[in-house]
Amino acid sequence: MCDDHSPQPFSLEEAEAVRGVWQRLGLTGIIDVHTHFMPSRVLDKVWAYFDSAGPLIGREWPIAYKAEEERRVEALRSFGVLAYSSMLYPHKAEMAQWLNSWAADFAAAHPDCLHTSTFYPEPGAGEYTRAAIEAGTRVFKSHIQVGEYSPLDPLLDDVWGVIDDAQVPVVIHCGSGPAPGTFTGPEPIEALMRRYPRLPLIIAHMGTPEYAEFLSLAERFENVRLDTTMSFTDFSEEDAPYPRELMGRVADLGHKILLGTDFPNIPYGYPHALDALVRLDLGDEWLRRVLHHNAAQLFAID
Repeated sequence: MCDDHSPQPFSLEEAEAVRGVWQRLGLTGIIDVHTHFMPSRVLDKVWAYFDSAGPLIGREWPIAYKAEEERRVEALRSFGVLAYSSMLYPHKAEMAQWLNSWAADFAAAHPDCLHTSTFYPEPGAGEYTRAAIEAGTRVFKSHIQVGEYSPLDPLLDDVWGVIDDAQVPVVIHCGSGPAPGTFTGPEPIEALMRRYPRLPLIIAHMGTPEYAEFLSLAERFENVRLDTTMSFTDFSEEDAPYPRELMGRVADLGHKILLGTDFPNIPYGYPHALDALVRLDLGDEWLRRVLHHNAAQLFAID
């Protein structure tokens, strides 16, 4: 459960604050493409890693919404989140299929969740990726940092081919924040996009901290998008401030940026993720696109 210093998932004040943002914009709610739901024994280990400020995190990171699963679901619904994801990812071989099975059951039990799947460079990855798509997967998660694999690994050739054919988006953590990994950074993604120019990638965290490079990829490739996960918040601005000279380009790319939050694994209240976007002062239409319209169009959400 949340400790005394963390925001409470069912805070009426939080729900009112979030709803106030999208209601002022005339929206019916918001869509969060980067939220984490995974098997409890996996999530418990993730939370323990955050609690220990492990090397991939590198700083104190209190989880704001450490609560049982259904309470977290209800928190999102109380905020007016119309659709969300169950971002989950393997850190070793022979794990992805099990995670995909769990995520399929979770999506079946929670119709407002975008059916999420994942993959890992291993024999048979192309086959289970195709099976996941046939089972109704609407979005994939790839975590280059935690998985410690190259997106150019030959064992992923079939995976990218299947995804490219089906045009199912992949939320991919490939930037070198909060700590660099062996294969993080824009260069491998640029090489991947040269091979699959129509590959639908959503660059997580706006590509932290290689903001300009990933912004350029979104400008160059039709189906490369960005999610706002943790970007522009006070927490992220401390270590990796978003360059203000790039804000004009961020404004121009308003049609390719989607709301993401990293809920529940954030060290601040959910309203701050929206407040951080509002204070960019890029206009109401930009906010409508980012908070709702772009994801609604991409995932065909009515």
